[in-house]
Amino acid sequence: MTIRWLLAALLLLGVLSVPLVTAAQRPGKTPRIGYLTPVAQPSREEHFRRALRQLGYTEGRSIHVEYRSAEGRFERLPALATELVALDVDVIVAVVTQAALAAKAATGSVPIVMLAVADPVGVGLVASLARPGGNVTGTSSVAADVVGKQLELLRDVLPAVTRVAALWNPANVTFQQRQLAEAKAAAAKLRMQLHPVEAPTAADLDRAFATIVDLRPDGLIVLGDPLFFPLNARIGALAISHRLPTVSGSREFAEGGGLVAYGPSYFEAYRGAAGYVDRILKGVRPGDLPVEQTTTFELVVNARTARTLGVTIPAPVLARADHVIQ
Repeated sequence: MTIRWLLAALLLLGVLSVPLVTAAQRPGKTPRIGYLTPVAQPSREEHFRRALRQLGYTEGRSIHVEYRSAEGRFERLPALATELVALDVDVIVAVVTQAALAAKAATGSVPIVMLAVADPVGVGLVASLARPGGNVTGTSSVAADVVGKQLELLRDVLPAVTRVAALWNPANVTFQQRQLAEAKAAAAKLRMQLHPVEAPTAADLDRAFATIVDLRPDGLIVLGDPLFFPLNARIGALAISHRLPTVSGSREFAEGGGLVAYGPSYFEAYRGAAGYVDRILKGVRPGDLPVEQTTTFELVVNARTARTLGVTIPAPVLARADHVIQ
């Protein structure tokens, strides 16, 4: 009798447990992920795809990803977010602040994984980092907070620097305004004159550099922005042609010809986004998943550019560098 009751209890537990798992996995339907970005960033996106594969997902078979890029036009993000919601996606991955805000405005029910958002609490995406609440969670890059350190790095490399031009994108309103404010505050502390120069589209880059050259600055800081990501090599070439030492926030900037770069490891954030997607697809509510802040920062020096510009990188800077491009 005891064995029969035990078997019955186990059977009942098995029956009750099945819907709890399959409900989260939506049986018969391949999970569909919406991916919203201001501009395609293939090398970073590959880290997201690779992390999904490591978690057991095969894109196009066990998971579908709907990619939507605003192609540098930030005003297109709200319409693209609405389009993804209409596709009945299970999760939206939103790259940087403006995309995350557009996604949140488009839906209050579809889970949103923000990626590399500098100040998610300050812009109203989550209630707190520990307990996001609502339908948004993800990774925070705190990129704006390191702009001051980038200017300090420029001073370390060029002790006599006093006039610095700042290339920025006014179309990326929230994040860029925060970075610009940080740059102005840091420049004042370092007794530098900061001269912001706008480039809201890729077509504006040559005009912006003509303005920068007319300013005759000692150096240039490029405020990190998705618009500038595919332009790294072009920005690097323009800076070198005008013999202008530059600093920015991503490894790719230095690899494209910039003199030095210091900032968070975005690859870490992209890998982390895949982990959030996995947990949400398995039934965890986004509001219960704490926001993860990037903990890895990289200093990259392009020694080849330094030689071209006739700049000597101080030994202490080289000793701190995570990567030196020869």
